[in-house]
Amino acid sequence: MPRPHPAQLVYGSATVICATLAMLLLFETRSSAWIAVIALASLALGLLVAVTVPAAGPTLRRRRTVARVPASVGSRAPAARPDPAARTTATPAARTTAASAPAATAGLGARN
Repeated sequence: MPRPHPAQLVYGSATVICATLAMLLLFETRSSAWIAVIALASLALGLLVAVTVPAAGPTLRRRRTVARVPASVGSRAPAARPDPAARTTATPAARTTAASAPAATAGLGARN
C-alpha cells in the first residue's frame, strides 16, 4: 500500500474538522450518541476525500519522463552466438577483451 501524499493528509484532515464543526452547528445536538455518529460520519467523509485526492505531482513527472523516451531504447537486439572456431584460436587476453566489450559499451567497466 503506497504512503499517502501530504496533500491527501491535509485535505482529509481539513474535511474531518470542517465537516464535524458544520454538522455539530447544523444539527445542534447535545446527545453523546449523535455526537459519535457525527464524528464517525466526518471521519468517513475525510477518508473518502483523502483517498480520492489525485497525486498530480509525481504522476505528471512520470508521464513526462516516459513520454520522452523513444520505444527503441528499451528493446534489445538478439545476441549473436559466438563462433566456436574463433574461441579456440583466441588468446586468453583476446578472450578477456572480447568478454568485456558489452560492459565497455554500456559504460559499466570501460578500460582505457
